Amino acid sequence: MSDLQQTNEKKGLEKFSNSSFFNFSKPYLDFIGKGTMFHIVYFLMAAVSLLIPIALIIAAVRAGAFEFGGKTIAWFIFTWFFAAFAGWIGFQLWWNRRSQITDVKDSEFVVIPIVADIVSTFGEWLGTLIAIIGFGAGLFGLIFLGHDLNYVLSMIGMDQFGGLTIIAGPVAGFFIIIITKAIAEAIRIIVSIANSCKDIAKK
Repeated sequence: MSDLQQTNEKKGLEKFSNSSFFNFSKPYLDFIGKGTMFHIVYFLMAAVSLLIPIALIIAAVRAGAFEFGGKTIAWFIFTWFFAAFAGWIGFQLWWNRRSQITDVKDSEFVVIPIVADIVSTFGEWLGTLIAIIGFGAGLFGLIFLGHDLNYVLSMIGMDQFGGLTIIAGPVAGFFIIIITKAIAEAIRIIVSIANSCKDIAKK
C-alpha cells in the first residue's frame, strides 16, 4: 500500500470520526470529565437548605405539635425562625463554595480536591444547622416550655438533652465542623503528596 493510499485512508477515518455520529455525546463526556458534574452536589445541597423550614413544618404537623397548646406553638414558631435562618446560611454556604470547583477542575487532580471540599462544606453546613437550630430550640424551650421541653423533644428522639440543647447544639456543631475539616485536610494531603512525588520525578 502506497503512502498516498495510507494518507487518504487516514484522512477518511479522521473525517468519519469527527462526524456528529461519533461526537454527539461530547457535551456529556466533558461534563463528567472536567469535574463540572460536581456542581450538581452544590446546587442540590443549596436547594435542600432552602427546604429545611418547609420540612420542619411538615414534620411538626405530622407529629401533632400544634395540638399541645399555645406554649408549644410559640416555641415552634421561634424555633422555626432559627431553622429558617440556619437554612439561609446553609444555602449561601453551598452557593458560594461551588465557585471553588472552577479553581481545580482544570488541574491534573480533580476529583480528590473537590471531594475534600464537599466533605468540608458538608461538615460546616451540618454543624451550622445543628448549632443554630439546637440553640434556638433550647433557648425558647426553656422560655416557653420549661420541663415540658423534654416531652416535646422526645418526638424527635432528643429528650435526653432537654434544656441542655442550648449548649449541646453549638458544641456538637463545633465538633462536627472540626472533625470534617480534619478529614478534608487528610484527603488533600493525598493530592499534595502526589504533586510532590510528581515534581521529584521530573527533577
